[in-house]
Amino acid sequence: MTKPMILGLTGPTGAGKSTAARAFQEGGCWVIDADRVAREVVQPGSRCLLELAQEFGGDIVRLDGTLDRPLLARRAFATPEYTRRLNAIIHPRITEDIQKKIEQYKKEGALLLVLDAPLLFESGEHALCDAVVVVTAPREIRMRRIMERDGLTREQAVLRMSAQQEESFYTRQADYLLDGAGQPERLYQATRRLLAALRER
Repeated sequence: MTKPMILGLTGPTGAGKSTAARAFQEGGCWVIDADRVAREVVQPGSRCLLELAQEFGGDIVRLDGTLDRPLLARRAFATPEYTRRLNAIIHPRITEDIQKKIEQYKKEGALLLVLDAPLLFESGEHALCDAVVVVTAPREIRMRRIMERDGLTREQAVLRMSAQQEESFYTRQADYLLDGAGQPERLYQATRRLLAALRER
């Protein structure tokens, strides 16, 4: 079985990571979306959801059995300690599911896998990767984008961005950097060029 190359893809919110992920996928890569996996591990009745309810209160589970994400977020991000507890419950399960998907895609013949993960470094999932691609953009540009994208006020956008690492945290651990400051098409084409270069190697 040929060992696929696994690329980690990450960067601060609003930098353009989704555009880069789309470029990789449309270029023929198999993309694993860590956010989607995170939603899957807290499905109704899952052990992960049960542990979250024990830690953060049974009322985070709605009457229909689904997770009340806004309520969990308010509690889990209230203090660094609560955030650490959340991550200790959820990240091991996300990583386990990602590893299963990697093995599955290997069997199906994938040659280049992209792990799209906002918390790639914080979760330790970068250890699964052969190289890491980081998308960056200036802070003001990112703030404007997430305000437009998510309907946030400037104050809400500042709070969300302050919960993330500084840009240097990402760039110093990157193997490849993509500039997301311009139009999405520019980033898309830069990602496709990087993909072509990686395939040549």
